[in-house]
Amino acid sequence: MSVQVRVSRVTAQDVRRRKSGEPIVSLTAYTAPMAALVDEVADFILVGDSLGMVVYGLDSTVPVTLDMMILHGQAVMRATRKALIVVDMPFGSYEESREQALRNAMRILKETGCGAVKLEGGLRMAETVRFLVERGVPVMGHVGLTPQAVNTLGGFKAQGRERAEWPAILADAEAISEAGAFSLVVEAVAEPLAAEITKRVAIPTIGIGASAACDGQILVLDDMLGLTGRVPKFVKSYGSLAGQVREAVSAYAEEVKARRFPGPEHVYAVKGE
Repeated sequence: MSVQVRVSRVTAQDVRRRKSGEPIVSLTAYTAPMAALVDEVADFILVGDSLGMVVYGLDSTVPVTLDMMILHGQAVMRATRKALIVVDMPFGSYEESREQALRNAMRILKETGCGAVKLEGGLRMAETVRFLVERGVPVMGHVGLTPQAVNTLGGFKAQGRERAEWPAILADAEAISEAGAFSLVVEAVAEPLAAEITKRVAIPTIGIGASAACDGQILVLDDMLGLTGRVPKFVKSYGSLAGQVREAVSAYAEEVKARRFPGPEHVYAVKGE
């Protein structure tokens, strides 16, 4: 008789309990095949609104819609069994009011089956985070460089390089932690500031271009695999799949041009001959 071992998904509370413990491993994923591979190693997978740039070729995350996030969230959920799945709330889906944020967060949770949502912003979003958490929505925060605010930040610029900027960013992080978020993405901030944020907040910090002092790290999967062609300076290359894909499709094209159509010979054979 075969014995099936049921694998339990990581939960938001499991991640929260990892503060100052074993480093938290995370990556983005937007499609079922990639999500299945990442699920083997990740504590949580972020279905990030970075899919707008990575998958759809947009210049920023601003045009990404709620329907796009839900569609990709569903694909990632279907392909995974272990990791906590967190889905980004896109620009315009939560800023108007707490009620708008709750309505859209609940839609994401219901239609994808994911375990949490993520939203950007510090002090200005703290009451919204509290409102969601009190109503059963696990929330991951995001401070520092917040890509949805690219138009007000003046581009994708590192934050906290000047110590005069530190108090505001620290206040943002503390406000989101105190509002009940279970973890906090800290993006593109100076290393000493990331370390100070990690020390001050009671929840795990997830660095991206931040510091080894954070409680974990997240990277955009396609960046670290060399698929995007515009890799941030802080991303270490763990592969160069773009070159392999280019070689594969070139080899395929040459065979087609030579009428050596790839495929088993029996596919083209006529029965009885």
